[in-house]
Amino acid sequence: MSSTTSKVLAKVNASYATWVTASELASKIASEDSVSRCDSHVFTFLSEVPANLQQAFIEEMGVSKDAVSSVAEGFSELAGFDMALRG
Repeated sequence: MSSTTSKVLAKVNASYATWVTASELASKIASEDSVSRCDSHVFTFLSEVPANLQQAFIEEMGVSKDAVSSVAEGFSELAGFDMALRG
């Protein structure tokens, strides 16, 4: 596991009893279903992980930037503030 992935997962999993793996998180941050479910791991990724680590994780995991941007847009609307990756 890379340093980037370790840092992201440490932050995303820190406050929750249920942990996600890197591949699970990658899938969740690209899924519109995460918005409708108000997925706490995705919200933490988008709101608490520094933008440079978000970008590095997305690239490392091969996640569509457009898909993540769309999810970030949905969470921005729910939260009432802009997420770094919002399109």
